[in-house]
Amino acid sequence: MVDLALSEMQVMLRELAMEFAAAEIRPNAADWDAQSEYPVETIRAANELGLLNLHIPEDYGGAGLGCMEEVVVNEALGWADPGFATASYATSLACAPIITGGTDEQKEQFLRRVSEGGLASYAITEPGAGSDVQGIKTRAVAEGDEYVINGSKMFITGAGHADWFFVLGYTDPTAGYKGMSGFIVEADRDGVELGKKESNMGQRCSDTRAVTFTDVRIPDSNIVGGTDGAGWFNAMAAFDLSRPNIAAHAVGLAQSAYEHALQYADERQTFGKKLHQHQALQFMLADMKTKIEAARLLTWKAAFLADVGEKNTEAAAHAKRFAADTAMEVTTDAVQIFGGYGYSEEYPVARLMRGAKVMQIYEGSSQIQRMIIGREITRNL
Repeated sequence: MVDLALSEMQVMLRELAMEFAAAEIRPNAADWDAQSEYPVETIRAANELGLLNLHIPEDYGGAGLGCMEEVVVNEALGWADPGFATASYATSLACAPIITGGTDEQKEQFLRRVSEGGLASYAITEPGAGSDVQGIKTRAVAEGDEYVINGSKMFITGAGHADWFFVLGYTDPTAGYKGMSGFIVEADRDGVELGKKESNMGQRCSDTRAVTFTDVRIPDSNIVGGTDGAGWFNAMAAFDLSRPNIAAHAVGLAQSAYEHALQYADERQTFGKKLHQHQALQFMLADMKTKIEAARLLTWKAAFLADVGEKNTEAAAHAKRFAADTAMEVTTDAVQIFGGYGYSEEYPVARLMRGAKVMQIYEGSSQIQRMIIGREITRNL
């Protein structure tokens, strides 16, 4: 028997997240976007309520919950505002490689700091290396009991407010991806320089900027896992955990756009009938709903596999790719249903459409997800 029902605890968690989303996020989303304002106080409030960083183990002050609980919450946050969802999830992504590969001492120091309200950022992308992670140029050179880091990162979410960064760099460039290592770099170390906040098309409340590391010295105790060469594997393991959550953001965003479109289709009349009474519009709404339902189930499957300890790389790629593409398609159709009003920033669907596009780009573009899926399904041929 296949049981697709949420547990009682998961239902309660979803209700809590939706209440917070409706009361604290949605009413402020348009202003945050218009003013490019990072909602740090609301992010901290969500963390204090137990809605963020759910996967941090109880031993380090977290809730110790699974990926399924995370996606349930993250769908609600994406429904409220995709920019807030991205901004608030940045710390969870940075924590993932520490959870999967960090030492007990690193977990105690850095995960507990997050549990107590700290913020962190995941610093992998570079000006010349986005989806091609192996193309990064950042170097970390061992000198005595320290590492010296040099390199530049780009489009780092939450960088302007992070207390520490998870940084991927080469310790042995001749070894390919096996020569990559992960480092924890505190934001206040000498040589860490932040760029200006990027002016993005959508999700403008999310703080995205460049980070430059110039002769930054860190103790060797800050190399994740305590050993060279494990950075690639920890970074990829983090993506397997994060992509279901990004997919959940996209599902929530699509659900929000669909609800706005459905309501408008009931209020607006043309040719003597409500919009939804025209078959052409009814078919659009039906397609939107089908895609949302399918994206949600793909997301839940990817989260379920992660929670039962099975490899979810392919499932996470399916979920992230399909949900991101669905968010873009659904928001575009929502704008179409609103007509001229949909193109106006006075109505929410324009902001949602702008916010959807980046979901097809970050955390591995839709094209990269197809490459991952293709690799996984042909691996044993």
